[in-house]
Amino acid sequence: MAVTSITETRQYLTFKLSGEVFAVDVAKVREILELITITKVPQTPDFMRGVINLRGSVVPVVDMRLKFGMPETTATVNTCIVVVEVCCEGETLVLGALADSVQEVFELEPEQIEPAPKIGTRINTDFILGMGKSDGGFIMILDIDKCFTEDVLTALAGDMCLAAAA
Repeated sequence: MAVTSITETRQYLTFKLSGEVFAVDVAKVREILELITITKVPQTPDFMRGVINLRGSVVPVVDMRLKFGMPETTATVNTCIVVVEVCCEGETLVLGALADSVQEVFELEPEQIEPAPKIGTRINTDFILGMGKSDGGFIMILDIDKCFTEDVLTALAGDMCLAAAA
């Protein structure tokens, strides 16, 4: 059974985190950057690695591994920052998602996407839009807007203000 909210063929950018493949709708991706200097902001959540200067704008960078309860990202030649747009309360926030590596952009038909698994009542999988089937395996398709709760996005917006004032 395909995910009912996906009714047309879409393109997804795939990236790896700790050996697992994740995907995000390319419409949410602004650009992909090589790993650059990240300025740490004090008193932020562990997954908040800091901020970068993106053509004069302060952009928070989130370690997606830490956000998902995985070990911290170790920088390699393939480590990159996927700059995405996240919607919260009608506003668009731009943030960088630290990834082990970017794989490819590819299309998935709606029938290639299964609903996100329901893993009991204690584990929230709302941030997984669906599971894409590819080459006998699965790719976790993220709903990037739901990866970050409202309070986290509010904290990130506050951190950007702190960094801009510094």
